[in-house]
Amino acid sequence: MAQPWSRHHLRLHRWLLQRPELLPDGARLLLAVSGGQDSMALVGLLRDLQRLHHWQLQLWHGDHRLRADSSRQASELSQWAHQQGLPLQIEVWPEPQPAEAAARAWRYSALEAAARRSGASHVVTGHTASDRAETLLLQLARGSHRRGLASLRPQRALATDLTLVRPLLLFSRQETEQIREQLGLPLWLDTSNQEPRYSRNRLRQEVLPVLEHLHPGASRRISGVAERLAQEQQSQDELLDLALAGLRADQPAPEGALQRRALLALKAANQRQLLQHWLSLQGISPLPAEHLQALLRRLEPAHGPGRQALTGGLQLHWDRQHLWLSHRNRP
Repeated sequence: MAQPWSRHHLRLHRWLLQRPELLPDGARLLLAVSGGQDSMALVGLLRDLQRLHHWQLQLWHGDHRLRADSSRQASELSQWAHQQGLPLQIEVWPEPQPAEAAARAWRYSALEAAARRSGASHVVTGHTASDRAETLLLQLARGSHRRGLASLRPQRALATDLTLVRPLLLFSRQETEQIREQLGLPLWLDTSNQEPRYSRNRLRQEVLPVLEHLHPGASRRISGVAERLAQEQQSQDELLDLALAGLRADQPAPEGALQRRALLALKAANQRQLLQHWLSLQGISPLPAEHLQALLRRLEPAHGPGRQALTGGLQLHWDRQHLWLSHRNRP
């Protein structure tokens, strides 16, 4: 029987040929599958393209136990995967919490561990252009720096020698539903996606439909803006690396310290960009614009030495000459 082929298959196939680093030929892939339309479209497309790219596919499903029917859906998904000849790992969250951030943290931690066990080099998720548009709008509302607006990129490092890839950023959520229906794939609905207490759900249900009505195709174009910002950020990062090299402090300053006065002698916009970039190199997520500006005010020459706690157990210190980072409870 001939393999199904559509314009969606062709579009993804061509994109992967243009960017072979995303899902390399012959790579072992671990696909995160919730059972929703996006992840099922992901499974269907990669399964059909497997013969051309020679991937080894494995599926992973996380049962968050936040819904009464989650165990039943996990069982049904397992049966379907077995019928398709697709290996599937199912993991249950041992200590479920009704917080989006906690669920996301557990999911990515479990995916990383599962990838290690299975020897996968790439973890693949079903994020779409619609997800990327939602992320940009949420970050914009929070006053995020440009780096935050450029988030949800096609790929990022999940851990050492492990890459997270989002190949469905080419498609809108409407298109993934078309793909799922065309391929005759089952669907398991997540009722929590309708909960209005989650900010992303309200944006998805109340804001994006208005934008799509006013400007059809808005989600994909907003996602395109995020992609262009990401590309511009990559180019700018090269210049920022060169500029940071000129701000590095010599010993006996603390290791990795910057020259405080030299940084503050620059234009305000350059101060923001360099400080944000320096922090990102230490693994610190982009600070909201108002937080970054407040930090720079504390660093002004009129103020003396100080410190500020940051995420990831890190603390920023500064004296009259330098600023540097340390882990909390360490000098």
